[in-house]
Amino acid sequence: MPTYLIIIIIDILVLFILGFISYKSIQTASKKKIESLENEAKEVLVVAKKEAEATKKESILEAKEEVHKLRTDLDRDSRERRNELQRLERRLIQREELLDKKSDALQKKDDALNERIVEIDNMEVKVKELAEQRRTELERISGLTSEDAKQILLDEIKKEITHDAALMIKDIEGRAKEEADKKAREIVTTAIQRCAADHVSETTVQVVALPNDEMKGRIIGREGRNIRTLETLTGVDLIIDDTPEAVILSSFDPIRREVARMALEKLIVDGRIHPARIEEMVEKSQRDVENEIKEEGEQAALETSVHGLHPEIIRLLGRLKYRTSYGQNVLKHSIEVSYLAGLMASELGLDVTLARRAGLLHDIGKAVDQEQEGPHALIGGDLAKRYHESPIVVNAIAAHHGDVEMESLEAILVQAADAISAARPGARRETLEAYIKRLEKLEEIANSYEGVEKSYAIQAGREIRIIVKPDHVDDVGAVELARNIVKSVEEQLEYPGQIKINVIRETRAVDFAK
Repeated sequence: MPTYLIIIIIDILVLFILGFISYKSIQTASKKKIESLENEAKEVLVVAKKEAEATKKESILEAKEEVHKLRTDLDRDSRERRNELQRLERRLIQREELLDKKSDALQKKDDALNERIVEIDNMEVKVKELAEQRRTELERISGLTSEDAKQILLDEIKKEITHDAALMIKDIEGRAKEEADKKAREIVTTAIQRCAADHVSETTVQVVALPNDEMKGRIIGREGRNIRTLETLTGVDLIIDDTPEAVILSSFDPIRREVARMALEKLIVDGRIHPARIEEMVEKSQRDVENEIKEEGEQAALETSVHGLHPEIIRLLGRLKYRTSYGQNVLKHSIEVSYLAGLMASELGLDVTLARRAGLLHDIGKAVDQEQEGPHALIGGDLAKRYHESPIVVNAIAAHHGDVEMESLEAILVQAADAISAARPGARRETLEAYIKRLEKLEEIANSYEGVEKSYAIQAGREIRIIVKPDHVDDVGAVELARNIVKSVEEQLEYPGQIKINVIRETRAVDFAK
């Protein structure tokens, strides 16, 4: 056998022996370690058992204490609830006893009331029998039936009520006037003082000055052809009389009169007066007047700060410059009413812009009232509605003479401003004949009432003083008489502004000392 094999076998044996020895030593060490770990585990288990027993005992003790505490709280709550229930039970028993007592008392009262009702019913029957006997006896004594007596009583009550009502009206009016007059005076006075508008008084004729009397013959022309042409084209009558260096233009239409005046003045300046030239100048004057009308309307809207007006409304406003009412220029009057309405609206806290607009347009119907039938207020309202003015403005225009009912405070202000503008001294003038007729009619209305002794129209027809017979009209009757005369004047007369009805009752006692 070779040597290296022997050596290998020997190495293998040595390695085997060493591995066996290592295994045995490791096995022995493992056993020792396992025994040591088992001993430690047994010790830990013993300790854990001891601790568990201690913890168990503590938990049992704590549970017992908690149960004892809960039982104690429960007993206490139960006692409190029992006590509360006992208190409630006692209160219920007391209430039942009280209700029983009240029920007994109510039953007694009910019985007493029933007895009283029976007594009252019996007494009512007796009263009716007595009233019937009394009525029969009164009818026999007075000779009147119950219906007649009732009518007499109603008449007496009516008289008393009428008298009391008149006294109440007088008292209420007195208090209202005391409270309102001062404020009204302040508002109206302030508005009038802050507004100053010129008044232009025009007539139906206009005078055109001539450079010399020879111009009259040229205006008349050969066989009167020039004057006929001018009258035909303008619709105005030319009056050429003995007045030196003057020609009179007469027409009820102020616009036609203005066209004729402008055309005649242009012809006089030009010097060439013949039918063809006259026709040319009349056409040019008509255009100039239309332009002036538009400018006047725009100027009026600008002065009153009224914007957004329809162009046709502006043109109609301009036409008012050539329209007069009782001698008062209607455009100036409309501007003044616009100012007054706006000022009063400002004092009262109302819409100033709306009041001014309604005031400016209130007489717009007078621009076309010669072409359309109906009151100018209603015509103006239709025009404003046609050109898309607001309903408040339309109503203020239509209602400022009472033709329709007023629907806003601005409408009332426009009516008041219109009356103020028309009634101020010198604002308007009437013909003497119409003025005298109005005064006579005013006195006639006053004298038509029973108890009136004398009546006098004074203050240019703005006031009438009525003296009544003191033995026919008492103080209350004087109040009623003034109210009735006011209604009659409003229904029967047409007048600018307002009329004051002043009823005077005077009682005199005269005696002589001897």
